[in-house]
Amino acid sequence: MKVLTLNCHAWQEENQMEKIKHLAQVIKEKQYDVIALQEVMQLIDETTEEKVKQDNYAVVLLSELMKLGVYDYQFIWDLAHIGFDVYEEGLAILTKGEIKSAKSFLVTKSQDIQHFRTRRIVGLEIMHENQPITFYSCHLGWYHDEEEPFKGQVDELVAHLDSDQLNIIMGDFNNDANVRGEGYDYILSKGLIDTYTLAKTKDEGSTVVGKIDGWSENKRDLRIDLVLTNQPVTVKSSNVIFNGKNKDIVSDHYGVEVEFDLHS
Repeated sequence: MKVLTLNCHAWQEENQMEKIKHLAQVIKEKQYDVIALQEVMQLIDETTEEKVKQDNYAVVLLSELMKLGVYDYQFIWDLAHIGFDVYEEGLAILTKGEIKSAKSFLVTKSQDIQHFRTRRIVGLEIMHENQPITFYSCHLGWYHDEEEPFKGQVDELVAHLDSDQLNIIMGDFNNDANVRGEGYDYILSKGLIDTYTLAKTKDEGSTVVGKIDGWSENKRDLRIDLVLTNQPVTVKSSNVIFNGKNKDIVSDHYGVEVEFDLHS
């Protein structure tokens, strides 16, 4: 099984449509079973009551996939908060599997969509070779945020996991895995497992280089986009993608692709 996580920085990129087309081409090539996306935006449009609008990044991506003859993906999306004043910013999961159930829940004290600190997680359950697996797409806050503590967000996430089956938790955790004693270590202390550490083959792992939104003072390479599990699994590989070396850049974050061997 192959998965991808990507903070797509939707509609904030130069040459945005070319980057979406490239992402679609790579998805066709790689045939990921599940794709978790963060910062999946659509313009605020008061003229329609449709929850998912036609300019939703995920809708446009699926349209590009269909132009390439790829019709087997479906997706869920939900709104987290208003981004950049004019966008409804949310999270999405795309899958080729049949969606058995979907969920969406807040992990912050704030429920106000006008507040950028409001954080939501979306999840879906599929059957993969007769095994139920639940996947989550996450975009959490910063460790030192006193208003919405990172630990509280992780606690809420873990409380929603189904301990009776495999959970794969993907996304932008806004905490560098190379920093000890902070958010990454707290994630591990709650029993979650980083697939990067389990991978039989892997690269250097950094997904953010230099300054980006939310990391305006950053001067080092960060590994903040992660693929986690709640149970030990066999991980064949973990690779950074869309970094200019392994496929062209499509966002201010690089993606992470992980291949599992769930038969072992």
